[in-house]
Amino acid sequence: MPLTDVVALDAIIPTLKVNGKKQALQELAAKAAQISGQSEKTIFETLMQREKLGSTGVGNGVAIPHGKLPKLGKLFGLFARLERPVDFESLDGQPVSLIFLLLAPEGAGADHLKALARVARVLRDPDTARKLRESRDAEAIYAVLAMPSASAA
Repeated sequence: MPLTDVVALDAIIPTLKVNGKKQALQELAAKAAQISGQSEKTIFETLMQREKLGSTGVGNGVAIPHGKLPKLGKLFGLFARLERPVDFESLDGQPVSLIFLLLAPEGAGADHLKALARVARVLRDPDTARKLRESRDAEAIYAVLAMPSASAA
């Protein structure tokens, strides 16, 4: 199952300009709200609550902010490539340049965890991460996320 079953082409931000983690999460919440029809404030607060538990910066310049929303109908993904890496308080101390936002319905349970694991596996692959960083437009990024290696789950 490729990541493109969770993230649509219009949910890809090829060059996000932000100065830090909080601003990145605000921008992602705004875009996610626009596409999903959910409340921007609720999305942002959900993401900030999750970050308080520990950074979703998983290492190697990748962050996977995530959370569950009560009114969401299905898994929702949003991908952003940052124009300039920002400090995300990542586990390895490296700045983040690739962010995959994952939102799940409140009752998603195992589906949410499976999707999270799949995103982490795909973005942890050095070759995939390099291709995503080199991609300059949404179509190119979408093509990388749709690749067979992105479905090896």
